[in-house]
Amino acid sequence: MAFRGSLADKGGRRAAWIDSFFVDHSVFRMVWDNLGEVVPDKLYRCNHPTPGRLKRLKEKLGLVTLINLRGHRKCGSDALSREAAQHLGLIHIDMAFESRGAPHRDRIERFYDIYRNLKTPALMHCKSGADRAGLASGLAVMFEGGSAEQAMEQLSVRYGHFNRSATGILDAFFRLYQQTAEGRMPFMEWVSTEYDEHALRASFKSHKLSGFLNDYVLRRE
Repeated sequence: MAFRGSLADKGGRRAAWIDSFFVDHSVFRMVWDNLGEVVPDKLYRCNHPTPGRLKRLKEKLGLVTLINLRGHRKCGSDALSREAAQHLGLIHIDMAFESRGAPHRDRIERFYDIYRNLKTPALMHCKSGADRAGLASGLAVMFEGGSAEQAMEQLSVRYGHFNRSATGILDAFFRLYQQTAEGRMPFMEWVSTEYDEHALRASFKSHKLSGFLNDYVLRRE
């Protein structure tokens, strides 16, 4: 049964759950919880929560905002979490990042604007809570005045991130700032004036075996 984007009837809702469980792999996220605190009492991260888990996290953490790092997608998981956020009274923000390319300057700047006006506590999620959630968490660390080393701690195997696959370009982004500008120029000034995403993309090389594991075995986005 294909999900067509609507939860308006029982058939659409059933299709959404089937799509979420078996196409979007939320069946695995039911048993693997990589919830993490990024900024104490302010910002948290996790893999894409089911409606029931989102409700429990709101009650536990006092959530006000949900940030969707996948962007608006026509999949069951997206439809169900949007509906749940609305029912729970959460502010829902779409802030799409990619996991295998050099971070785009305009998206970083947009996220910075979102972060400065964020109603907290907030929870960020992507699909697996490993790569885009790691990037956004690292950016939040930098926005809070942290170091590149602290930001890179958010890109950890503890969350399911593999830095030798194509997603390692996210680590390389923070490392580039660390090596070329940290201590000389504030992070967002560097992003706006010196960061060259095309040069970073051209210089990064991933490990083929790690890429196969990430892309074809774990089926990451």
